[in-house]
Order: sequence, then structure tokens, then C-alpha cells
Amino acid sequence: MDCNSAVSLMHECLDESLSTEQKAELKSHLLICPDCRMRFKELEQTEMLLFAMKHYSPSASDELTNRIMNALPQPKRQQVWLKWVKGHPALTAAAFFLVVMLFSAFNFWNQNNEMVVKGNSLDQLVIQGNTVIVPEGKSVAGDLTIENGTAQVYGDVNGNLTVIDGQLFQASTAHISGQVKSIDQALDWFWYKITNMVNEVAYR
Repeated sequence: MDCNSAVSLMHECLDESLSTEQKAELKSHLLICPDCRMRFKELEQTEMLLFAMKHYSPSASDELTNRIMNALPQPKRQQVWLKWVKGHPALTAAAFFLVVMLFSAFNFWNQNNEMVVKGNSLDQLVIQGNTVIVPEGKSVAGDLTIENGTAQVYGDVNGNLTVIDGQLFQASTAHISGQVKSIDQALDWFWYKITNMVNEVAYR
């Protein structure tokens, strides 16, 4: 017998409407289950108090009534959200991870204002202040990423070009073989970071 079945039989047991076999099954369950045993004890106390209330003298004071009512055991109410969390551990973990990553990304987005240049052929670039220049006649092998800066492309980029929180100028002489991405919104930046992180983990 499980706990749900036992609870459903407790009230009938107190009403003395159980068969001998059902009483035996309930008694066996109560011997091995302390939670159900405690619940059954509370129900017995409640029944006794209710019986006393029905038969106490009409002259009893309101104070006595209040004391009896306050003595009744209060059922434990589990908050709805906590019950849902316990029932969906995987979704809870995923949501928690997403919230942490989102706050971390936004915090980093607000604090990081330094220009960052990532690529394989950085010697082909000319950097002037916050401006990264791919000169005409020069070729960058692979992807090029520029954060918090301005990209001016006159030569070739043999890969993807990504500009994060900056500006992009592409001359008529420029040739970019891959995708050109300009990310200037925090949420786009966040998904860009998540995608890169997943790709790095997948290809290690």
C-alpha cells in the first residue's frame, strides 16, 4: 500500500467503515511509515476535538472555543512554485543556468569597454586608436572579430567578420568570403557568446 492509498483509508477508518482486511493493510502501512502514522494521529486528535465540540455545554465561553480551534493541527501547505521545482528538476536547472548566464553577460556587457581584436593574421591589420583597418592589398586568413571598435575593410578577409558594439565600413575594394555580422544589442551579443561557447565545447 502506498501513502496516497493509506490517506484515503484513514478517514474511513475513523468512521469505522473499513473492512477487516483494509484495516489490517492500513495498520501494516502505519507501522512502517512514520509520516502516515503522524498524519493518522493528527486526524484522530481532530476527530476527538470535533466530537468534544459537538458535546460541550452551550454555556462554554468563546475563549474555550477559540482555544479548541487553535489547537487543531494545521495542514502543511507547500508553495506551488516549490512543488513545480521539485517536479521539474531538469527545467529548473536549465532556467537557473540561463538566468545566471544572462545576468553575467549583461554585467560583462556594461563593464567591458576596451577594444578587443581576435583573428589569425593580426599582422596584416593596422590599428589606430579604436579603429582596425584591413588595408587594400592585405589579406586576413580566417575569421576576424572586433569588439568595441570600428572596422574599416579595404582588403580581403578570408572568413567571417564580426563587429560587436562598433561600426563597420566596407570599401568597394574589400572582399569578405564569409558572413558579416554587426552586433550592437546586448541580447544579440549574449546569444553570440552562448553560440560560440557551445561551438567551442562541441569541437574540442
